[in-house]
Amino acid sequence: MMLPPIRIAVKRLPNGESLPLPAYASEGAAGMDVVSAENVTIAPGARAAVATGFAMAIPAGYEVQVRPRSGLALKHGLTCLNAPGTIDCDYRGEVKVILANLGSVPFEIARGERIAQLVPAPVLHATLDEVDALDETMRGEGGFGSTGR
Repeated sequence: MMLPPIRIAVKRLPNGESLPLPAYASEGAAGMDVVSAENVTIAPGARAAVATGFAMAIPAGYEVQVRPRSGLALKHGLTCLNAPGTIDCDYRGEVKVILANLGSVPFEIARGERIAQLVPAPVLHATLDEVDALDETMRGEGGFGSTGR
């Protein structure tokens, strides 16, 4: 059972003319595909903030996460840095996707090509209570790799 959708206002920018707005590719898709608003080539080992041609007003209490497209990651080594990236509810600028080429050849992105996914998510705020000691657990202070390979 899917939850009811939230409403997000989207403003198409001049560089986004004629491009599709983010959309779900299938009924069960968790993320909306987002396309590039520019032609760009990303060299191996390089990164770029790729324009999308739109801005949005996310409702208070939510964020929109920016995630890689699995096919681009597997086939070409193209991924989103800082994944999942967060678009905060008070940001009103153009959405840009930070892409990195982990592959061995330059990757050309054409205007209109799908480059990432957007996933709306609820946000919880926390209050921090400073204490003198934390409760004990079996893991304790064991860090990276402490529970196995």
